[in-house]
Amino acid sequence: MAQHKNQRVAVFVDVQNMYYSAKQLYKSKVNFAKILSDGVAGRQLVRAFAYAISADVGKEEEFHEALSRIGYEVKLKDLQIFYGGAKKGDWDVGIAMDVLKMANKVDVIILVSGDGDFKELLEYVKHQGCRTEVMAFDKTASSKIKTEAGQFTDLGSSKKYLIPNRTVVKQNGKPNPGKIQK
Repeated sequence: MAQHKNQRVAVFVDVQNMYYSAKQLYKSKVNFAKILSDGVAGRQLVRAFAYAISADVGKEEEFHEALSRIGYEVKLKDLQIFYGGAKKGDWDVGIAMDVLKMANKVDVIILVSGDGDFKELLEYVKHQGCRTEVMAFDKTASSKIKTEAGQFTDLGSSKKYLIPNRTVVKQNGKPNPGKIQK
């Protein structure tokens, strides 16, 4: 089944997976607006979810608001900190549950994650009659979900999915907008 404008689409973004992949591979941030527009590709967007971890870090709230303005329904989960200092922020079950709830309401499920744990979910959704598309960075995406997806988009194939990290250089303790460091 190819893409066509009458398809109803739902998008599910594993924010942490994308954030850390872009940071590790390209020292960049992710252009979530471009991912949404290219993923939907002129089809009918039913819902778009962005699953993020609330860790009380810096400009996190601004980032979540920006995702909302783009068109995502932001779902937050607190970062778990275990005895001994181990940290965990995992949305796998939440994403899977929402995909299952939406699968009978849409024609296409777009998963934005490279996590191989979603292979069986994609397989199940395909058997329910949904087209499955995965958008992720090829270098960090599991071969399991790349193979299982009806379509795989490598977010690392084009810089349009990345936003360079820019740091304003300070001069005499004040930001100097003319000096930007990458």
